[in-house]
Amino acid sequence: MAAILDPLADSDGVACFTRLYLRVTEGVQARLQSLSFADPLFLADLDVRFANLYFAAVDTASGSDPSEVPRAWAPLFEARSRRGIAPLQFALAGMNAHINRDLPVALVASCRHSDVSPREGSPQHADYLRLNQLLATVEGEVKHEYLSGYLHTIDRIVHRVHRLDDIVAMWDIARARDAAWTNAEALWALRGTESLANRYLSTLDRTVGLAGRGLLNPADTWVARVGRFLHLC
Repeated sequence: MAAILDPLADSDGVACFTRLYLRVTEGVQARLQSLSFADPLFLADLDVRFANLYFAAVDTASGSDPSEVPRAWAPLFEARSRRGIAPLQFALAGMNAHINRDLPVALVASCRHSDVSPREGSPQHADYLRLNQLLATVEGEVKHEYLSGYLHTIDRIVHRVHRLDDIVAMWDIARARDAAWTNAEALWALRGTESLANRYLSTLDRTVGLAGRGLLNPADTWVARVGRFLHLC
């Protein structure tokens, strides 16, 4: 993640998501010692497979054929330099793609590797749920940093109903992870019918991409534009 961030401008949409991802990962890592898990090897394998899907999307976007980027990720990469989109919107759009599309894929791969099924009530599912509250807490702390600063305070006073509030309200990490587990169960059930599983994943990919475009609808205000002007000066 640090290597991805290194050449990017702070305002780049991919950088906005990667910073959030890195901070959440570091925050979770710092708190993991207080938790115990029934199958830590499964979680470790899932973590690596999950992250690798994002790295693969970044590599594809910067490769010879960016059109091969999964549709769930396409909105973020296409809008990464667009003005009028708040850093938090980029961050949430990345989380939308990564959790709603990548996590079910990673879950199925880890279940195959560990020879278990993504069954509710299983030790692996219990471990997965244990992480939800921790992730929600850390994500909330990091997300607050995207909504702080004197310009944001002025913005909230001037624009009491901010369009960004509606966008933030669209996102809930625990619900997204619950949906990811359900989609993993569906993909697992379809694993014996490859063509149907591929069609299911393709539909999921497009649906997540559509949600991503909604999250990236510009939520600009004149105060935000003043802030960009001052930053450029």
